[in-house]
Amino acid sequence: MTLQITLNGEPRTIAEGETLADLVTALGQPPQALATAVNGEFVARAARAATPLKEGDAVFTFQPITGG
Repeated sequence: MTLQITLNGEPRTIAEGETLADLVTALGQPPQALATAVNGEFVARAARAATPLKEGDAVFTFQPITGG
């Protein structure tokens, strides 16, 4: 079974049971190079594997901002 989500504003189909960590891996980007949010809530790297994606979720990935 598949689910429909949006990734950075674009529709995307994923497998049921996929986690945020799975999605980041599928993007081919180093996980440490991206910050993530699901439905407007920041999700830390350590929490991605425990964050299952659901039908209609809005996922955003962005470059983390660093500095002092």
